[in-house]
Amino acid sequence: MDTFAIVLIILGVILALLVGYFAAVGVRRSQLRRTLGTFDASLRMGGARWAPGICRYADHRLEFLALISVSPIPIRRFERSSLELKGWTDPEPQDRSRMPADAIVVSLSSDGKPFDLAMSYAAYTGLSSWLEAGPVAGVGSWRQGL
Repeated sequence: MDTFAIVLIILGVILALLVGYFAAVGVRRSQLRRTLGTFDASLRMGGARWAPGICRYADHRLEFLALISVSPIPIRRFERSSLELKGWTDPEPQDRSRMPADAIVVSLSSDGKPFDLAMSYAAYTGLSSWLEAGPVAGVGSWRQGL
């Protein structure tokens, strides 16, 4: 076998691995999008860059999963009891290209650490309802300060 054939085989294997990876990412995203309690969002923590992903509601937390990944493990988890909704605004002009056209920027904090989520207004209404639907202070195990 000559060097050219070996290079072609290596390139073919690399191409097959890339195609397989992106197919797995597409299947994962499709599965997550069909699951109840998920919505598309972008996360910005501490003024860093926007990270596209998918949020999902778990029992007592909001989980953020990276968009370009095959891992089922969320990269961020926010406990429902520590989430505080600050409000929403329209995106800044320089951020509009990094998020969907209909997105709004929702300001939140978790354990006093602020972060932003860019999502559709419909997802925002779902998030605010999920946060408000928690146990009443004194009855449940959280929201003691209300």
